Amino acid sequence: MTAHHPYIRIALPDDEEELSLLDRSTWSHLHAVAPQPVPPYSPFFDERHAPGDHLVAELDRRIVGYVRLGFSTPLAANAHVRQIQGFAVADEARGRGVGRALIRAVVEEARRRGARRLTLRVLGHNTPARRLYESEGFVVEGVLPGEFYLAGQFVDDVIMGRGL
Repeated sequence: MTAHHPYIRIALPDDEEELSLLDRSTWSHLHAVAPQPVPPYSPFFDERHAPGDHLVAELDRRIVGYVRLGFSTPLAANAHVRQIQGFAVADEARGRGVGRALIRAVVEEARRRGARRLTLRVLGHNTPARRLYESEGFVVEGVLPGEFYLAGQFVDDVIMGRGL
């Protein structure tokens, strides 16, 4: 029996290898501003990104996506705002509702953790992600024009957010 709906859960320390592999396999200039990772790879979890700061999506007991929830700044005055700081879906799981399930789950999780707002940054040319975020209630709150130079072109950094 195969699962038709992704199962969403908080990440565990044991997910390190699978998440690291997913992150590397989904790397693309569509969403990444850092260069393509090369060995030795940095750990997926670190002091700033603990397993508990990630939601993972599973289909057929395999991790096929994740979202990383962080704070936009370390300031107490800003602690009511959470930020999506990483989001990936495996190529083979696209079109199966994994991304939408993760975004809905992270909205609920941020709310559960007491946040009043959820923000994210997305590259201007990443139309699929922007459409998904907009359909889940995020609106464009700012644009940094030509903020990144990627694969020979200048790309906008788009700031989106929503209330919770």
